[in-house]
Amino acid sequence: MLEDLLARLEALVDGFAAEDGAERLRFPPACARADVERSGYLEGLPHLLGTVHAFAGDEREHRALLAESRDGRDLTRSQRSTAIVLAPAACYPVYPLIAARGPLSSRGVLVAVASWCFRHEPSGEPTRLQFFRMREQVCFGSSEQVLDFRARWMERAQALVRALEMPGRLALANDPFFGRAGRVLEESQRAQSLKFELSIPVHDPERPTACFSFNYHRDHFARSFGIRTAEGTFAHTACAGFGLERLAFALMRHHGLDPGAWPRTVRAVPWSRRCAP
Repeated sequence: MLEDLLARLEALVDGFAAEDGAERLRFPPACARADVERSGYLEGLPHLLGTVHAFAGDEREHRALLAESRDGRDLTRSQRSTAIVLAPAACYPVYPLIAARGPLSSRGVLVAVASWCFRHEPSGEPTRLQFFRMREQVCFGSSEQVLDFRARWMERAQALVRALEMPGRLALANDPFFGRAGRVLEESQRAQSLKFELSIPVHDPERPTACFSFNYHRDHFARSFGIRTAEGTFAHTACAGFGLERLAFALMRHHGLDPGAWPRTVRAVPWSRRCAP
């Protein structure tokens, strides 16, 4: 049932996005460590990143590894980090790809991307999965173009939640940056209105779950990867992200585990085409 519901939600998002004509991209749930380091992810969110390690020993170390395994000891002693990390968000492989194509057209670029993602975020809260599926719409262009894109997707997401007859609240937000310096980043992010979230009560009515995220990066990623507009200036970027499992959990929380028993109006939602606001 869950997989069917996730597929329906993806189709619903596709319906809302259809008129944009975004380029559709899909990536594996991993990306180059160098690209994530270049993006600045480690500066604010080192505690969330999952790295990929592999055995790097010789035959002698292999025999020691087998002995340690039989004894129930730590198996990571002879492992080394690889050039791969687990994707912390679906959009991270997009930036180096767009940069490699050269300057943007005057219309900018719109991308629809999806991926499995990982964040090292242990929590007893059932909606905060470490592995999860994310859909993102990513816009590259001038500040006016990307802010218009973000505003449009904030309206669309609210329309989607209304169509599914769930309570949702759009509010200014910040990422969970790490440490003392992270508090400065959080304050800056809020002061510049760079991040909004649309939250729906799922597990705790007093602490609703963020199911949609709308982020304005200014020219951060463009400077990191060398992405320029047709005029030669650094591009601005924004993204609208959707946590598919969280949306599915929200639907089951508010309408029950049996989709056949959901309200008639919710079952009548045109899952495969755009819902009217």
